[in-house]
Amino acid sequence: MNTFPSQYAIFFAWFLCAIMFSTGMCNSNIRCNHKDKEALLKFKQGIKDPAGVLFSWSTQQDCCEWKGVMCDNFTSRVTHLSLPCSTTLPTYIDTIDRSHCLTGSVYLSLFVVEFEFLYHLNLSNNNFSAIQFGSLDCHNLSIGTPSHQCVNSSVLRYLDLSFNHGAITSLQWLSHFSSLKYLNLDAIDLHEETKWLQLVTMLPSLSELHMRNCHLKDLSPSLQYANFTALKVLSLPGNGFHSKLPKWLFNLSGISSIDLGSNFLEGQLPEALLNLQHLEILNLNGNHFNGPIPHWLGEFEHLQHLNLRKNMFSGSIPTSLGNLSSLLFLAVSSNRLTGVVSEKTFVRLSKLKELAIFISPPLIFDFDSHWVPPFQLERLSLAFSGPKIPVWLFTQKSLEYLSIYESSFEAKGKFWNFLSRMKEVHLEHNSIDGNLSNVVLNSTFISLSSNDLKGWLPRLSSNVVVVRLSNNSLSGNMSSLLCDDEMLNGKSNLVYLDISLNLLSGGLTNCWENWKSLVHVNLGSNNLTGKVPTSIGLLSNLTSFHLHENKFYGEIPSSLENCHSLLIFNVRENNFSGNIPNWIPHAAKVLQFRSNHFTGNIPAHICQMSSLIVLDIANNTISGHIPNCLHNMTTLVSSKTSRDKLSFFFSRRDGYHYTFEDNLELVIKGQALEYGKNLHFMSLIDVSSNNLSGTLPLQMFTLTGLCSLNLSHNKLTGKIPYEIGNMNNLESLDFSTNQLWGEIPQTLSNLSFLSYLNLSFNNFKGKIPLGTQLQGFSALSYIGNRDLCGTPLTNICFQDGKSKEAKQNHDDRSEFLSWFYIGIESGFGTSFLGVCCALLLNRKWRHAYFRFLYGLIDRLYVMGLININSFCLHVHIGIPRSSKGNKSSSVKENKDSDAILMATTTNVHVD
Repeated sequence: MNTFPSQYAIFFAWFLCAIMFSTGMCNSNIRCNHKDKEALLKFKQGIKDPAGVLFSWSTQQDCCEWKGVMCDNFTSRVTHLSLPCSTTLPTYIDTIDRSHCLTGSVYLSLFVVEFEFLYHLNLSNNNFSAIQFGSLDCHNLSIGTPSHQCVNSSVLRYLDLSFNHGAITSLQWLSHFSSLKYLNLDAIDLHEETKWLQLVTMLPSLSELHMRNCHLKDLSPSLQYANFTALKVLSLPGNGFHSKLPKWLFNLSGISSIDLGSNFLEGQLPEALLNLQHLEILNLNGNHFNGPIPHWLGEFEHLQHLNLRKNMFSGSIPTSLGNLSSLLFLAVSSNRLTGVVSEKTFVRLSKLKELAIFISPPLIFDFDSHWVPPFQLERLSLAFSGPKIPVWLFTQKSLEYLSIYESSFEAKGKFWNFLSRMKEVHLEHNSIDGNLSNVVLNSTFISLSSNDLKGWLPRLSSNVVVVRLSNNSLSGNMSSLLCDDEMLNGKSNLVYLDISLNLLSGGLTNCWENWKSLVHVNLGSNNLTGKVPTSIGLLSNLTSFHLHENKFYGEIPSSLENCHSLLIFNVRENNFSGNIPNWIPHAAKVLQFRSNHFTGNIPAHICQMSSLIVLDIANNTISGHIPNCLHNMTTLVSSKTSRDKLSFFFSRRDGYHYTFEDNLELVIKGQALEYGKNLHFMSLIDVSSNNLSGTLPLQMFTLTGLCSLNLSHNKLTGKIPYEIGNMNNLESLDFSTNQLWGEIPQTLSNLSFLSYLNLSFNNFKGKIPLGTQLQGFSALSYIGNRDLCGTPLTNICFQDGKSKEAKQNHDDRSEFLSWFYIGIESGFGTSFLGVCCALLLNRKWRHAYFRFLYGLIDRLYVMGLININSFCLHVHIGIPRSSKGNKSSSVKENKDSDAILMATTTNVHVD
């Protein structure tokens, strides 16, 4: 047999490689196309890169080696540009940090004109503020592109712009990307684009469409046909669709996945859905569908995922669902279903991995005690009526997630041992007859809240990351939970601890050195007492710390200043004393010291907390003035208050995460209200019921983002500044029981959101300013101000601005004085007239009166002469008129005076 000589084979291989090298096909060092390189640099020039993500994009380096760039091995042209921003959720967060992501504006026209071979573009999860198409400027092309080669259509097949910061006002540019097979615009604001459906259907090759949370409104339910000839995946959850299922949906015969969850779709499920026989995923959760769950759903032989949660379906679960032999996921929780569930419902579901049948009130479970399911579940969520746990539950050896709600059952050692094998356990709002004293919790995530569990606190293994035991009847001290060194073996991964609303007693343990990983600690609403140990300062990662409604006393230890990440500090309703700490981190958002025994002044350090949204130090013994530096709280100065949630995030293995919002009880509008999910919307300053004095600082009224301001029950003086009208977001205002005076400023009527006002028991005067807001409050908002008038008070204002009461008091006083003088004059006249009449009518009285009168006249006359003679005598002999004269002269003077008096005595006879 003839063989090809080896030397010829080698020669042929080198010859072929040379040809390939000449065309760029055999070069291991791919050289980037010059035109593509210039286009990439042009793209880089138009964006901002705060973290240096594009640092490798250097002109000295081959652009095919740049970060995010991929070139074709044969043509060396850029085919992929993938620059998604990686954002991992921290354990406790108030916002997703995208400061390191790309930002600026993106002009999609660049990818039409400049990139001839770009098939894949991924700019997801960045911080682009504007995504626009721009203009097709063929006169400003990159070097090496003749203007006659300018195109208006891209070969792009994959486009992902999801989870960017900005909005897209129009989708008209989609016509330039007619080759798209994959389009993802999740979380892009598209509320201005009303013709989104018509524009998307112009993409004939589109296979996957993802538009989650895009603020879309119109699903065009009456449209009969949509040109989605190649569509396989339709994902439109989290929009604002208010209609029945659209008619065009039933014509997508080749579609395999439909996700319309978290909308407002309504009506009964139409049987026309059976046209979609290739359907594998049907997600309709979180809508308003009603009627029975159709029995014909059991005819989808390829269906793997069926989610009907959170609707208004009624009736029983059809047994036909047991025919879905391909089903992996089944969820019918949170509907209005009733009836009995038995093994007939699951007869052929051998592939089932996730099952959710939580219904309130619970369904009746009628399973044979010897039934062994054909499936091995990984995740199970259920509620049942009956005193015993379904026996088949213990056959699920692969179960990693268990959730039981609103059920009543007995939990013994077998059950707790069964739970210890799972990764996540959710038992909430049940009535469980169980004791945790000797239980060891081993799951990564454990939530046992609101179950009426008894006994001491359980022990924790080092595997536990999140444990929630709140609102039970657990008693004893905290040592069993926190001081078991043998169980921990020197390791702890616990980051979230909530044992609030129990019956715990004793002091805080000193074992905190074992739990340095803790981020959230809630010990509130127990009977704990004693001082806070200094070892609590070892929790350097602590972000949220709640000690409220206990019996702690003493000063707050300064060791807590090591907790540099502290955002929420809640110690309300205890017996703490001393000054308000001045070591609190500047990044703190919530400080609640209400109802303790704190003294001293409000520290100026508080003004440096620029992110503070809640300052509650009411009902203490704080004195001094309100600091005049409050305007440094920049979050409260902005009229756009933070919308970032104060939440704890726990990531799951499937990519999803749990969110737990912090809860606080705040006194707003005269009521104690609980704030949880909406806490980040509230901004409050409450310094009421203290001993504060001085005037209202003008800087406080620059806090235009403040929602509630309470300065009541202090000793504040002065006037309300006119600048109060700038606090546009104010909903609650309480200045009652102070010593404020002056007129109520007219600008107060500008506060259109004000729904609670209390200015009672001050010294305000004048007319209540006109305005629907101020007149809309009851008289209780203004009582205790005597000189205040106008609606809603009954005191009528006069033209001089004085109230009727003040005017009445003045008029009453004047009238009283007038009548008083008239009475005196009348009495004197009447008495004089009576005396005259008596003297005229009675002769004896008349003689006696005139004898007395003339005698009085004679005495006055004689006394006058004596004084004159005495004065003349002193002048004549030069004797001083002081009392220092000698005795003989005094005797002589007295004798002379008597002689003169005798000589002048005259008898008078009156007829």
